[in-house]
Amino acid sequence: MDGVNRDLEPRLLRAFTAVADELHFTRAAARLYVAQQALSRDIRRLERELGAELFVRTTRQVALTAAGERLLPYARRVLQAQDDLAAAFSGAGRRPLLVDVGAPVSTGSQVLAEARRRVSPETELVARFHSGLAGAAAELLAGRLDVSFGRAHGLDPAVLARLEHRLIRYERIAVVLREDHPLARCEEIPLSALAGETLYAAAGNDTTTEWTDLAAQLFAGRGIAMAEPFPEIEGDEEFIRVVTKRRWSVLASEVFIRLPGTVLRPLTDPVPLSPVSVLWRRGLSHPGLDALHAAARALAAAGWLHRPPGSAETQAAQPARSPGLRTIADVGHLDTHGGEIDQFMRDALDLAGHVTGQPGDDVGLVGVVLPAPCVAHALPRRTPASANAASRIRPISAAASRAWTRSSVCAISASSSRRRAARAG
Repeated sequence: MDGVNRDLEPRLLRAFTAVADELHFTRAAARLYVAQQALSRDIRRLERELGAELFVRTTRQVALTAAGERLLPYARRVLQAQDDLAAAFSGAGRRPLLVDVGAPVSTGSQVLAEARRRVSPETELVARFHSGLAGAAAELLAGRLDVSFGRAHGLDPAVLARLEHRLIRYERIAVVLREDHPLARCEEIPLSALAGETLYAAAGNDTTTEWTDLAAQLFAGRGIAMAEPFPEIEGDEEFIRVVTKRRWSVLASEVFIRLPGTVLRPLTDPVPLSPVSVLWRRGLSHPGLDALHAAARALAAAGWLHRPPGSAETQAAQPARSPGLRTIADVGHLDTHGGEIDQFMRDALDLAGHVTGQPGDDVGLVGVVLPAPCVAHALPRRTPASANAASRIRPISAAASRAWTRSSVCAISASSSRRRAARAG
């Protein structure tokens, strides 16, 4: 990086850090409110000015090079100094940032605690304790709240489209049982063992509909009943009182308050996961928000995004699919920009977001279904990203695409045994 331009534009560094954070050009472009082509041009310009390649782009991923790793901490310090300068003269940094963490014991609380260690004394992060993301989202849109945490894809799509969000953690779903419950002796509870049980999952609470919807999907077909609707319970003490009095078993996550006379046991077979995201108002700029992002990145790097063996992410609105089909997160991506097509496939998989299989499972066919008029294509898993890769995409029959999805956008895969069936269709 000899002879670096001393008038390097901070905008280029902001583009670089966004791609470094997301490791995904499309998501980084959306985060910056720019076109993907413009973002790619900025990255190439920065690489020219520094005289070094900053990212490795392969068929499977975007990764930092050694030069990129070297640049990242310097870029963050430059951008933080610029933000601090702007805040000092605009007064934005003096306005407290209102952060909903859901509960004192939560992923949001852990991120907030870490962020407070990273901000200057002049920056104030004020905690709020909304009981659910559905309620907090309304406050975000109304401008009465700045940041919240929760299961973003459990929100109404129209609401989510008006917010920004980023996945920061996979929490294992668990169950709270009385100490005298027959299953309390188990270290982990197989989902099948809960057949015939009734679990409280906040039914009747309009502020936590994303959690109740998750529970309904998890319980479906397993003989697990939802506890009858109950008014919203405010505060830990009242929650403990009601649960103790009614002797409920409670669907929870691994990050949950400890209730007297109960045990918290993670679920297994499969291991259900609840994806937790940080959400914030579009256009929000605040040094406290930057600190929250930095804290979330640090905690995610420590293992928050690790998926345990046998895990499955539970989504709120899964498309209908044939038995045995699974959507996947370990397939190469398609990139429509710069002669590559890998990013395109990754975007479709990200939008689908339904993971019910394991990385490494035999995958013979990947299909992408786009909004009507429906265009469906199949691609062998090992197709390289190259200028002629597009010519290797083959159509799936319309009948097969109709059988596989009813949603506007989804990604699907089939085992090698189903490849023949799809071709025969």
